[in-house]
Amino acid sequence: MTYIIYAAAAVFEIAGCFAFWALLRRAKPIWWLIPGTASLALFAWLLTMIPSEAAGRTFAAYGGVYIVASLMWLWIVESRVPDRWDIGGAIVCLFGTAMILFAPRG
Repeated sequence: MTYIIYAAAAVFEIAGCFAFWALLRRAKPIWWLIPGTASLALFAWLLTMIPSEAAGRTFAAYGGVYIVASLMWLWIVESRVPDRWDIGGAIVCLFGTAMILFAPRG
């Protein structure tokens, strides 16, 4: 369930950031900030749903999921295929995420 929450958070964060990026870089209308801001608020709320005693650990583990989701956005939304370096880097990040999330702690 944790990865599902992280995946949803990533989609909302990327979509929200993309709205701001599109406004400033692609001259989209100012009203793009409304769904963008709502999307970023949903992202922040979703991260609070992660079962963790420490926000920093939650955010650190989320970083790997965010990287993979960003590369999926690159491919699906921006129609640019990630290269082998993108994919290799994403795999390394997911291993780091798994270590943070599933490490035995006493």
